[in-house]
Amino acid sequence: MAASSHRIMLGPLVAAIDQGTSSTRFLVFNSKTSELLSHHQVEIKQSFPKEGWVEEDPKEILQSVYECMERTCEKLTQLNIDISNIKAIGVTNQRETTIVWDKETGEPLYNAIVWLDLRTQSTVEHLINKTPGRNKNHLKHKTGLPISTYFSAVKLRWLMDNVDEVREAVVSHRAMFGTVDSWLIWCLTGGKSGGVHCTDVTNASRTMLFNIHTMDWDPELCKYFGIPMEVLPRVRSSSEIYGLMKSGALSGIPISGCLGDQSAALVGQMCFQDGQAKNTYGTGCFLLRNTGSKPVMSDHGLLTTVAYKLGRDKPACYALEGSVAIAGAVVRWLQDNLGIIGSSEELEKLAASVGTSYGCYFVPAFSGLYAPYWEPSARGIICGLTQFTNKSHLAFAALEAVCFQTREIMDAMNQDSGIPLTQLQVDGGMTSNRLLMQLQADILCIPVVKPSMPETTALGAAMAAGAAEGVSVWSLNPEDLSEVTSEKFEPQINTEESEFRYARWKKAVQKSMNWETTDTSQADGTKGCSNRS
Repeated sequence: MAASSHRIMLGPLVAAIDQGTSSTRFLVFNSKTSELLSHHQVEIKQSFPKEGWVEEDPKEILQSVYECMERTCEKLTQLNIDISNIKAIGVTNQRETTIVWDKETGEPLYNAIVWLDLRTQSTVEHLINKTPGRNKNHLKHKTGLPISTYFSAVKLRWLMDNVDEVREAVVSHRAMFGTVDSWLIWCLTGGKSGGVHCTDVTNASRTMLFNIHTMDWDPELCKYFGIPMEVLPRVRSSSEIYGLMKSGALSGIPISGCLGDQSAALVGQMCFQDGQAKNTYGTGCFLLRNTGSKPVMSDHGLLTTVAYKLGRDKPACYALEGSVAIAGAVVRWLQDNLGIIGSSEELEKLAASVGTSYGCYFVPAFSGLYAPYWEPSARGIICGLTQFTNKSHLAFAALEAVCFQTREIMDAMNQDSGIPLTQLQVDGGMTSNRLLMQLQADILCIPVVKPSMPETTALGAAMAAGAAEGVSVWSLNPEDLSEVTSEKFEPQINTEESEFRYARWKKAVQKSMNWETTDTSQADGTKGCSNRS
């Protein structure tokens, strides 16, 4: 009897698909309390066909979503929770990752090119060379973004130039382009049998084809990249019913929320006020600061992006964003490539055993440097080594690298906005590392606040889905939002020491720059010898 009465108590539930770079999750929340009731996670394989190339299989991504849904529904049933209480599904996704598929067969025409992939370097150079003054910020007034390997348009251009199947499908009007959200929504709402081809404003704003002022695809930008507009998905708000699930246990349930993962985390952290900021520690690191209803252009290497638009008739909100390509990925590298740790938990233990990097600095510029430098020629370096340095010091330096990169972005944000952040809200997988959180507070010299429920990205997608018109089971009024309990990490070292370590870090970053160069005069080895300081 207790079980069945418990069922009634729960009220409406909302689910979220969280499709990240290294894994897929499906999570179910109580819309009244924001409580996470159940979830399932599946790892995603990345392939590296050549140096700097990163790919994933779109069909494996889709399959992982189905598997996570099925398994979560089984777990809910075991908990005696009725899955018919799930009223809506939100989607949040790794951004910029690019997929092209055939609308007639429903088959992907190539692997997904992942956001941190570097193969488009020559495409980017070619595009920058045709701009006045060879300016990488030539399109920034419309897109808020520099011309970089990071964004989807250059990946799509590369696919059209280098993959016959893609070129043929574009010519014969069978090609569909989308970021991961578009691919999933299209497949889940019927695929080749009437699937909905759409994206939301947050994902669209990361393509370089979207005008963040008019809030639509821009014909001039499409012409600049040579991309036909017919391949693009329709742009919708982040919170509205896009279509209904067409198969599986959740068939008939509306998909009604869609946000790129960093925007979703901003919503999940309830950063609805101008000036509030959050940092997400995943494969990369992403600091977003809400700037309200006006886009703020950065003079310090940050991106201007659409934060969210929570309803068709609601205004768009914008954010300043600093992106770091390699955060959690550095842990994976130490584990898979160097074999010095067996798990991420081991990294924390190793680093804690020494409590210092002993003057060792690790700049993990594996994919060049993103914000605030936008320097694709940079490569990873480890410097300041002595005979005393061991793997524990390297582990500590790897954690410090994540914190220093965040500090560089925070400094840029404070300069752009003129109002310094007084605390940083954090989320993402790496925040379970307590040493990292303490280090972050020490290096930023401000408190770091971590919610006790770390799944803020999925929560943001669920909030958008549950609040959508026609679903309306989740209130986004500030007074109705449930208070989230959190833990605060206060800075514990003196500011002088923090600043000294930060200055050394900046010196290391300079040494990582201009590494990957096509200029042969710099490759003869003589230059470095006469340059001793």
